[in-house]
This record gives sequence, structure tokens and C-alpha cells, in this order.
Amino acid sequence: MPLTDSSQIGLTNRFLVSMTGKSEYDLGSWSKVDGLDVTWEVAEYRTGDGGNDRFYFPGNTKYTNISLHRAVSDETKKVRKWLDDNSWKSELFVGNVELFTSHTSDGPLVEWELRDVMPVKWKVGGFDAAASSVSIETLEIAHRGFLKDERKLG
Repeated sequence: MPLTDSSQIGLTNRFLVSMTGKSEYDLGSWSKVDGLDVTWEVAEYRTGDGGNDRFYFPGNTKYTNISLHRAVSDETKKVRKWLDDNSWKSELFVGNVELFTSHTSDGPLVEWELRDVMPVKWKVGGFDAAASSVSIETLEIAHRGFLKDERKLG
């Protein structure tokens, strides 16, 4: 189905990444987000008398780590504090990724709530005195997912 004149579309350059919990862990603005995806393992069942017939069921979900990228700035100090405070303990937070249309005042078009976010890797790109470029900060975070797929027995 093609888009109509009234279709609202999310723009890749209009997004917000935030953390809930403590305000000192609001990690600021980011220029790029990668890794927002989910895959399912396929559980296959084959009956004994079904010939070559198989049944497929969704198995475990797997979420990719999220990579955040931006120029090194004053906001890098907030990330450093989060990393310092969580280096030997795991204080899990909820992260949010919101995608907006061209009218950000309308609020987010789509939102993903990332459960139990924790840092996995942080780096700053190399330095080169002969280059005239911006230093890029990359933060990789793990999470337990953004789907309502928590099932409990009982």
C-alpha cells in the first residue's frame, strides 16, 4: 500500500534517546542509533508419521545491543558518570528511543521502551593531529528487549 498525503512517517534524523530513573543518567542527545532489532529462534516440530511435514513455532527472542554515536561534548561527562557508577554493580534502568515526524511538537510517532539497560562498551574514536574532524563517542548498551514478551509460568 503506498503512502497517502495524510500518512505520517518517522524521520531518521528526528529521534530522542533517554533513560528513566535518575536524572543524572539522562545521557543527552545522540546523532546516530544502530541495532534496534529483534530475531526469533524457530522451534521446529516434526511428527513421527507426518512424512516430511513440519510445524514451526516462535522460539526465544534475541535482541541486538544498541549502539549510540555522537560527537564528544559536555554530555560525555554524564556517560562517564554512569559508567563509573555502574562499573562494579548493575543498576538497571529503562531506556527509551522515540522517533518523530517533521513536527516534533506532535510528540513521538513510535516509541521503544528498552527494559533493563546496562552499558556493555564505550569508546572514543582515535585522535589525529593531522586531521580536521570531530571526535566521535560510541556507547553500546545491552537490554532485555522492547516487546511485551515476558511470560511467566504459573
